[in-house]
Amino acid sequence: MKDQYGRTVDYLRLSVTDLCNYRCRYCMPPEGVEKLPHSSILSLEEYVEIAAAAVGLGIMKIRVTGGEPLVRRGIVELCRALRAIPGLRELCLTTNGSQLTALAAPLRDAGVDRLNISLDTLHPEHFRAMTRTGSLEDVLSGIQAAERAGFKQLKLDTVLIGGFNDNEIRPLAELTLTHPWEVRFIELMPMGPCAGWDKECFLPADTVLARLPELKALPPEGVARRFRLPGAVGTVGLIAPLSHEFCGDCRRIRVTADGRLKGCLHSREEISLRGLHGPALKDALRRGIFQKPRGHCLTEGPSGTPRTMNEIGG
Repeated sequence: MKDQYGRTVDYLRLSVTDLCNYRCRYCMPPEGVEKLPHSSILSLEEYVEIAAAAVGLGIMKIRVTGGEPLVRRGIVELCRALRAIPGLRELCLTTNGSQLTALAAPLRDAGVDRLNISLDTLHPEHFRAMTRTGSLEDVLSGIQAAERAGFKQLKLDTVLIGGFNDNEIRPLAELTLTHPWEVRFIELMPMGPCAGWDKECFLPADTVLARLPELKALPPEGVARRFRLPGAVGTVGLIAPLSHEFCGDCRRIRVTADGRLKGCLHSREEISLRGLHGPALKDALRRGIFQKPRGHCLTEGPSGTPRTMNEIGG
């Protein structure tokens, strides 16, 4: 499928819950979010039906997101059902890592191909302060469990925040010296709770290149510019939605936990998929893909979406 600007769309991000066991300061208010009624959330069967229709239209890759997807009841069974969809080439999952000690092996057995794990700091006290409820030890244990389960080329996602973790750029990147991981530094986006933060918090991803001049460029992969430290077994990625806008190459659509299709993370426009089946469901997906916006508005101001990141899917 192509959108109105000629971009091929073959990547679906599927949010399976808006809930999370963390309260990260840039993502959620301290009290958390109001829990949606159970009837408002897509059932596992609805997710599989939507995903199968999307794959039938040319979607090749699905990423399961949240909130925190591993707090969703039945997540392993859902992943197994998604992986069984004929024509799906890749099933990935993004997680904060806190539940992986128990779930890494079942997820791998269910057919999940790759994991992205959030890791914003290597300091336990800073981790606790940013997540409000989280434990760095749990995440590090989860990363180890993922490797034991057979997940290869783990991607560790670090949201780059001035005054919080910019002094950890080197130690985070140096994890790749001895581990075959990709540590990815992601620019903080002005949406949700952080939209009004001081501008000093919003660092360009090129800050990493300034701090690590020895990085050597590699071919890009998706939206990430990739680099390697001398002698490293892993890689460093830079994802820069603000300073190096990649909307022209965007190939993704999103479905929220309450069943609404979004062509762009930052757009207000949504199409409800609830209650649609067969040709009507495919028509709605086609319409959402074709109407995908040209790009975001972040260079002009905060995100245009009224939703927070946990409500859309990270």
